[in-house]
Amino acid sequence: MSPPVCRCSEQVRKLTQQASVMRREIKNLRQQMDGSIRAHRKQMSSLQSMLTDCVKHNDRLQSVSKSPSQSPSGMNQLLEQGCIQTVPIGYISSCFAVKTGTPRQPTVCSASRASLKIEPSVFNNPEHSLVGLEQYSHIWIIFLFHKNGQMSYKAKVKPPRLNGQRVGVYSTRSPHRPNALGLTLAKLERIAGDTLHLSGVDIIAGTPVLDIKPYIPDYDSPKTRTDDTNSEYKQTSLFTDPMDLDEEPDTLEASSEPSSELSVCPATASDLSCSERSGSCEVTHVLAEVKNYLKQRQLFAENTDEVKNTDAPEGASAGTNPLSSSSLKFGHEDYSTIAAWVRAPPVSNLDVRFTANAEKELKEFVPCDSTDSTRPKFQFLKGPEEAVAAIHGILSADPRSVYRRTRCQDRLFFFTLDTADITCWFGDNFAEVVRVKPVQSSELTNVV
Repeated sequence: MSPPVCRCSEQVRKLTQQASVMRREIKNLRQQMDGSIRAHRKQMSSLQSMLTDCVKHNDRLQSVSKSPSQSPSGMNQLLEQGCIQTVPIGYISSCFAVKTGTPRQPTVCSASRASLKIEPSVFNNPEHSLVGLEQYSHIWIIFLFHKNGQMSYKAKVKPPRLNGQRVGVYSTRSPHRPNALGLTLAKLERIAGDTLHLSGVDIIAGTPVLDIKPYIPDYDSPKTRTDDTNSEYKQTSLFTDPMDLDEEPDTLEASSEPSSELSVCPATASDLSCSERSGSCEVTHVLAEVKNYLKQRQLFAENTDEVKNTDAPEGASAGTNPLSSSSLKFGHEDYSTIAAWVRAPPVSNLDVRFTANAEKELKEFVPCDSTDSTRPKFQFLKGPEEAVAAIHGILSADPRSVYRRTRCQDRLFFFTLDTADITCWFGDNFAEVVRVKPVQSSELTNVV
């Protein structure tokens, strides 16, 4: 009979391994607990600061909302401190019921429609406040981002078009701002009593509107302002040779001969027909831009010569030149400048297509003014063609968030347009609509 084999050493080894694993697990738990404690303390500190600000704000409001506030001096004190109580002048009724699928800018979906009814609590006769507004084609709408879900905000945000890159909140149109105010430009279709009918909107139903103002290109467009500064040049060049640019650099000498073809013959104002005047205005407008550009080139050349003539130290960087060739601008760039990612974002537009079934379902919808009660009916849109244009605008701009675009495996996307529930999916550089169904009757109240 063989003697029993002692397995104590093997058991000790296994127990040692289990103990080491437990130590690692305990260490991980301690690290997670420390991280949770730090996050909790940070949240509590943030809540405490927010509560402190709220208390101070309420105390300030209570101090100025007493009897002195009823007097003109009290109201002036409110205005000077910036503590005013805003009252919505009306609420938007839109073809967009929820945030999902709503365009981020008004030009994305020009076929979208909405209406705004002025509240009778603001004016006894709301329609009187709209007298004269029918003379304008577009209006500014100042509204409140009431669906932010929270009042928190950060100094840097991630615009969807930048695909996750961070920029300052004030260089974007993010809704999460210290004051959750929005500004959009809408086309004024018509006015019926106390109600404005709009198109090209990017606002969801129920949005509180704080104010509306007419859009006036003479005041609101930098292009128009620049044109006004060149008005003297345009008026003088109408009856003279438009290419008389003796003060310009010698770079125009090579093109002096063909310039005579564009010259306007001397004539009196009465001899010019309307078409000739409009043509001359267009020519002088282009020539004014050319003259502006050439002035920039001349200034750039003179500045470059001065830098060359100075005793600059060796190895001096050419980037120190305040004027560079990249600063020369022409056309619309001469009127205003914007961030490069706005016109050339890292996220490209998508191709939009419909399945045969989706096209068939969409054609079942009738316009908003139809009397057919047997088929689904739009509330704002004027027919399937307008709905197709709206869907194209929404999906081509990729309405998904950066998270859903880069990390989420689910490629299905759902959104509501007017009285239609849209189902689509996203592939590589395209979006395909697969189903269009009428919204349920219980959901229609959200659209109104």
